[in-house]
Amino acid sequence: MAGKKPRSVFFCTECGGESPVWAGKCPHCGSWNTMVEEVVERSASSTTSRELSRVEAVSVVDVDTEKGERLSTGIGEFDRVLGGGAFKGSVVLIGGQPGIGKSTLMIQAAMNMAASGLKVLYATGEESPGQVADRARRVGKPVQDLMLLPTADLAVVEKKVKAGKFQVLIVDSIQTLNTDQLSSAAGSVSQVRQCASSLVNLAKPTGLTVFVIGHVTKDGSIAGPKVLEHLVDAVVSFEGDSFHQFRLLRAVKNRFGSTSELGVFEMKEKGLKEVVDASGYFLQRDGGLGAGSAVAAIMEGTRAFLVEIQALTSTTNYGFPQRRATGFDGGRLAMLLAVLERRCGIELGNQDVYVNVAGGFDIADPGADMAVCLAVASSRLERPLKNDTALSGEVGLGGEIRPVAGMDRRLAESGNLGFTNLACACEKNENTGASFRFSTLSAAISGLLVAKGEEWLS
Repeated sequence: MAGKKPRSVFFCTECGGESPVWAGKCPHCGSWNTMVEEVVERSASSTTSRELSRVEAVSVVDVDTEKGERLSTGIGEFDRVLGGGAFKGSVVLIGGQPGIGKSTLMIQAAMNMAASGLKVLYATGEESPGQVADRARRVGKPVQDLMLLPTADLAVVEKKVKAGKFQVLIVDSIQTLNTDQLSSAAGSVSQVRQCASSLVNLAKPTGLTVFVIGHVTKDGSIAGPKVLEHLVDAVVSFEGDSFHQFRLLRAVKNRFGSTSELGVFEMKEKGLKEVVDASGYFLQRDGGLGAGSAVAAIMEGTRAFLVEIQALTSTTNYGFPQRRATGFDGGRLAMLLAVLERRCGIELGNQDVYVNVAGGFDIADPGADMAVCLAVASSRLERPLKNDTALSGEVGLGGEIRPVAGMDRRLAESGNLGFTNLACACEKNENTGASFRFSTLSAAISGLLVAKGEEWLS
């Protein structure tokens, strides 16, 4: 006789109160729309109790180092972000905006892994087998060991994985997957949590490597409960926009590697192409740098990049000057403009200031402060910077330039792209080999702008 369906109840995410039925308002704390469905496990059996009694504490020095096997996705930039490949038996969550290329990335990885001899199952609840096959033919040559499973039923996926003895499972997407243990709709908090937990329980004992594609919300976070990111072993964010061809792959969480790595891709007609020379890609332009432009040597994880910072100042026609930034934090821009006015004597109170990071790059490294300030000063004074000069330094409120980490890699990347001069902060204990070193922002502006002989500083 078949077992009974597991009983489910509803819990409040605010107070933890329990209710046998769903309600829009929690009967315990009064919060609205906080009731989520959960499966109530049957009471623990005596076998479970006996198993728990056998668990013993061991010394950490007596535990052997775990050396797990890694599976290469066949995509160098993807493997870099994962820390050298996907750890066998791990669960990787990949999130990103709609149309960013998540499915394209995973079908390319699936074909590479299948070509290497691994048995791969691609479970899709969003697209038909014909749509997935068309994408596979567009990006490469389909492989026999790559199997497509058009279903959103978790039980069917688990059954096929066990029957086919697959080594890699790709789920597209976790929001479409559902289980009949819950009555809620697919994509709900309870369904996403239960399906993710089942996939983790399926992967760990068998060594199955699971890649899960997830949708994101308006603010860019992965849709569903936060516990989803805690359940999986790695969370990878796929970033970019439809107006630029490049895509960035970042590890938000990685239990088996670093979260500081960054992968760069370019979207082509035949899929995603790895960008090895990322700095050269972001610096693409026909002519040289003019007034209002500066090159920043920044760090993303362990990789150094050169990006072009563009600034434009214009006399405002409104009572309140505009400050706009694309690819750079607007609040930090306002702080840097205040430093330029107070510490360097550059009048910006009646100027609209616009700052743009060319190529669509989004900068979080404080080492770009110096380049932003020099670009704004260059535009305001209509004087370009010295040729072949890259900038790297954090600017403090006192107008001082502070050193940043990874100067050796920034210097090496600058030299590789023909920038013979690197301007940075003074360092007392280490000679970085930089061409120019400044202690204050005013000294950097005086020393790096062309036609510096005129007295314009206060």
